[in-house]
Amino acid sequence: MYDVIILGSGPAGLTAAIYCGRAKKSTLVLAGESLGGQTGEIAKLENYPGWNGSGMELIAFMKKQAESFGSKIEFASASDIKCNDDGTYTVVCDNGKTIDSKTVILATGARARRLEIDGARELFGHGVSYCATCDGFFYSGRDVLVIGGGNAALNDALYLADVAKTVKIIYRKSSFTRAEEIIRERVAQKPNIECVFNTELKSIAKKDDSDKLIATTTTGDEIECDGIFVAIGHEANTDYLSESIKRDAMGRIDSADLPNGMFVAGDVKSGIQMQIATAVGTGCSAGMEAIKYLNSKE
Repeated sequence: MYDVIILGSGPAGLTAAIYCGRAKKSTLVLAGESLGGQTGEIAKLENYPGWNGSGMELIAFMKKQAESFGSKIEFASASDIKCNDDGTYTVVCDNGKTIDSKTVILATGARARRLEIDGARELFGHGVSYCATCDGFFYSGRDVLVIGGGNAALNDALYLADVAKTVKIIYRKSSFTRAEEIIRERVAQKPNIECVFNTELKSIAKKDDSDKLIATTTTGDEIECDGIFVAIGHEANTDYLSESIKRDAMGRIDSADLPNGMFVAGDVKSGIQMQIATAVGTGCSAGMEAIKYLNSKE
């Protein structure tokens, strides 16, 4: 029986693990398949105060810090959470293992929203990608598209511009109103980035027998490219939760809707900006709330 089980190994989950470990609470982090979530995919992290490395370097540092206070980390994911009659919880893992805990912190983060047009699902992994830092290397010297208009899309375009021959950003609106000005300026300064506004894709298909892709717009225009990178927002990773736990349209959770002994942090929490700084803050709060709850039961 653990005092705390934390679902997720991103900045929110690892921050909660640091706080719970320092409070001498037996703590287990279920890290999923790999550490860090979306943070681990950031090649250069510029907007987290005091840090100038990659996202994965930050995650590795936080993991080491959490472990130094006794928190344990296992590579497994939750497939279900059962609330027991005595107020404790049983977490069922995807590997069949069950683990009991007095409290649970939900910090499973978010995943990239999928592009729901003809060909996008079929060509995932065969020209369509949702991770520029993961797959950009394969498009060295080639022509790629980036779909989206927020910070994530523009940062992906900047990363790809140093790898690919050309980058076209396809955006359905007339300007990048959701992206930070400093990122917009960097995009404008890159000679191999072209911005295509007021444009949406209708379908994606392979060109004949080649590796080329043909992206067809809703107006019937065709754009030829070698790869397509999608960055159109995120959805919370909360599919493992029962229907009794309320979620908004993005799958995010209001802490007021959770039962006693269950807490939420990071991109799973509703009403917050999806930033590493806010994830760390909510991880701190969730950890302290869990500690307070546990102390009240002693």
